[in-house]
Amino acid sequence: MELTILSPVPTPKVNTDRMEIDDEQAHLVNPGETVTTDQQFMRGHGTYTDGEGTVISSVAGAVERVNKLLSVRPLKTRYTAEIGDIVVGRITEVAMRRWKVDTNARQDANLLLSSVSLPGGVQRRKNEADELQMRQFFAEGDVLVAEVQAFYNDGTMGLHTRGFKFCKLRNGSFVCVPPVLVQRCKSQFHSLPCGVDVILGLNGYIWVHKKFQTVLGDDTDPTVYYSSTNDDISAEERLDIARVSNCISALAKQYMHINDTIIIYTYEASLGHSVKELLELDVIESITREASLRMRSA
Repeated sequence: MELTILSPVPTPKVNTDRMEIDDEQAHLVNPGETVTTDQQFMRGHGTYTDGEGTVISSVAGAVERVNKLLSVRPLKTRYTAEIGDIVVGRITEVAMRRWKVDTNARQDANLLLSSVSLPGGVQRRKNEADELQMRQFFAEGDVLVAEVQAFYNDGTMGLHTRGFKFCKLRNGSFVCVPPVLVQRCKSQFHSLPCGVDVILGLNGYIWVHKKFQTVLGDDTDPTVYYSSTNDDISAEERLDIARVSNCISALAKQYMHINDTIIIYTYEASLGHSVKELLELDVIESITREASLRMRSA
């Protein structure tokens, strides 16, 4: 029997303008696929050149552009933090004068005892009594929203929860999406018209919850931030939370950028279906296509 070995078929170079990327949908490329043939652009992380000025992707991910710099962020990657990022995390360990927080990064983040607000709004140095009561603030398994404050020599990030926006999360549902899909907005805290609040963590962790019964502010007792008891949630509110969570999961399955506007459009497009039907592939394609068309026409 004769065997014929054929050479691999090279990836065709498509001369298209890759820089016109829709705001609501991430432009995805495969390894070896041409990103652009325009020689005015510089290559960044996740790309290489063939010697003729053509920028080629070396990983499977989403194309990003900063002025004339092109880079490709891998879809299957851990979160790379920047100072000032708003992240949603889960407590994994209570250590000496600090908490370990899972933030979808390569290492667990550190939340120091000195970086949290004390009950009663007292401004003082933390002492041994506060260290003994650390689990009254955050215990293992608690979900919180925090801000990236600093980085340490070993690469771990330091968080803080000082401020009325950062607290223990409750009354809601947790959704995990690839970090590359979450868009940076002026604020990562959004109130949707359907009566549901969404916290879009830049690390890919998203919290969907019911609106706070009391408006949080600087004068609010910080003990409210550390409460682990959920408020009364009606059946209608539970359905709204589940519908928004399924809409976010649908956007992630279609690899579309996630922000407050596209979530609202997807939610409105899903009103003709039940919450359970939003898990079906044909329904996911239908509602995300309608939301994408509304984003383009807006």
